[in-house]
Amino acid sequence: MNQRPLDGVRVVEMGSLIAGPFAAKTLGDFGADVIKIEPPGAGDPLRSWRTRDGETSMWWHVQARNKQSVALDLRQPEGQEIARKLMLEADVVIENFRPGTLEKWGMDYDSLSRDNPGLIMLRISGYGQSGPMRDLPGYGVVAEAMGGLRYITGEPGKAPVRPGISIGDSLSALHGVIGIMMALYHRLAHGGQGQVVDVALYESVFNMMEGAVPEFDRMGAIREPAGSAIQGIAPTNAYPSADGRYFLIAGNGDSIFKRLMTLIGREDLANDPELARNPGRVSNMARIDEAIAAWTRTRTMEEALTALAQAGVPAGKIFSVKDIVDNEQYLARDMIRSITLDDGSTLKVPGVVPKLSATPGGFNGGGPLLGQHTESVLRKLGYDGQDIARLKQSEVI
Repeated sequence: MNQRPLDGVRVVEMGSLIAGPFAAKTLGDFGADVIKIEPPGAGDPLRSWRTRDGETSMWWHVQARNKQSVALDLRQPEGQEIARKLMLEADVVIENFRPGTLEKWGMDYDSLSRDNPGLIMLRISGYGQSGPMRDLPGYGVVAEAMGGLRYITGEPGKAPVRPGISIGDSLSALHGVIGIMMALYHRLAHGGQGQVVDVALYESVFNMMEGAVPEFDRMGAIREPAGSAIQGIAPTNAYPSADGRYFLIAGNGDSIFKRLMTLIGREDLANDPELARNPGRVSNMARIDEAIAAWTRTRTMEEALTALAQAGVPAGKIFSVKDIVDNEQYLARDMIRSITLDDGSTLKVPGVVPKLSATPGGFNGGGPLLGQHTESVLRKLGYDGQDIARLKQSEVI
């Protein structure tokens, strides 16, 4: 494999499920040496979440790739001591426990950084490490609501809906990776000192809420759910085709809007001065959407998309995963990869994002077996065969 940008960066992942492990997976894709600590027995609960092949979740082979699995009981003092030794050799520690958990185990950042001053610790939690809500349990679903996303998602007048993925956790993981990279740069450029990266799930969602706060503060405007459209921008919506499918058209740029109206035979709308800019189009959104839908209903989706592409109007079908795995664009950019599992079977998994020209990311296989690397990692820490046998006997590992 080619050189990767994070080769040599040592990461200890102590999280479970989604946010922390997603951050560590992203670092691992770009060369970081990731040691994942899991509880003996069942391991990370993600191993059994969603669709499974036997005992193993398909998701596991995405979330845990490029990682070494160490099965370690952190409730036992010897397990905590092994974890501390790993942390003292690490560049980055990632955890997504409830605030105070690491402190309870004697692994607080201040203590660790005294012996490892360059250590960077990513801490992902529901509400962050401070504030009156810090000790409350927080999951991504709750963060999506508190961060404002759930309020604006769905059809007007109906119950809020959730995206079909764990978007709050994933956004927090990506914010965590950004924080780690900034902290690594600061350590390199400014004297080698590490720091804590404190990511709250709700804040990661809130950070995506665009101009909602100043719009409310100055104008009293509360952004409301708008179904498949988006409040305050027009026209952007899902439209029906003659063959019973919906597809998206984004005609909200001023010149794009004129091209779209010309294409659908509505020169009157294309040349209406009231509709030349977005504010006027927003005031006439229903009229514009009706005109577009009248045109799309007379064409199959493929016919409409071809005409829209020729006119330079952004549009596209709504992809299912079945559409994705065979799509030429996905395949051309190596976004659908095939890996070989331990039983010899192959499995399609997502590729690496983002693309780096000189030091691209990569991976060879899926997630490790529970505890697959426990012994090799312990030997590197100086434990011999007798030590390892004793730790197994006492169920520390």
